[in-house]
Amino acid sequence: MAAAPTAPKSSGYWAVPIARAVVALVAAGVVTFNSNHSATFGLVVFGAYAVVGGLLVGILSWRSVADRTVRRLFVAHGVIGVIAGVLALALSTSGLGLFLYLVSVWAALTGFIELYCGLRSRSKDPSSRDWIIVGAFTAVLALVFLLIPSDSVLAVGLFGAYAVIVGVYLAIGGFSLKWAAQHPSTAEHPMESGS
Repeated sequence: MAAAPTAPKSSGYWAVPIARAVVALVAAGVVTFNSNHSATFGLVVFGAYAVVGGLLVGILSWRSVADRTVRRLFVAHGVIGVIAGVLALALSTSGLGLFLYLVSVWAALTGFIELYCGLRSRSKDPSSRDWIIVGAFTAVLALVFLLIPSDSVLAVGLFGAYAVIVGVYLAIGGFSLKWAAQHPSTAEHPMESGS
């Protein structure tokens, strides 16, 4: 009975994970098909990813997330992404230390926000499972970047791997939300929809 109000909330939200997936998969493709895995290259790719992804998360979530607190947190998520991305692009020649630092701080902050939003909304919003999983992946990225050796090839490659995993997962989650909105019977059991 409580699931009926959740379908309209997420019926327009499905575009947010799809847009985020496209940005992540483009970043993953750039990393995968470029042999230059220098820190400068990593900062440029991460910077572009964080700016575009941050703008999409902030703007689209503001327009499509019903819960006021979650909406504000996702706007903060977007602002953090834009700030981290601008810093990465502006300081792209600063080296591996900055790349590791920016990615780990960005991933810790945005991962925690997304994880918190998912846990807070898990009984009210079918998107919550995707938020929990993407938030957890992002938080793990922060830990990995704190623990890996100072090797730009490894760091840039790991960022590319993260972008692939998150991009594919967000695409699946977004299309699952869209299909659940089109078929209300699956919206009654959002956790079984495969998002």
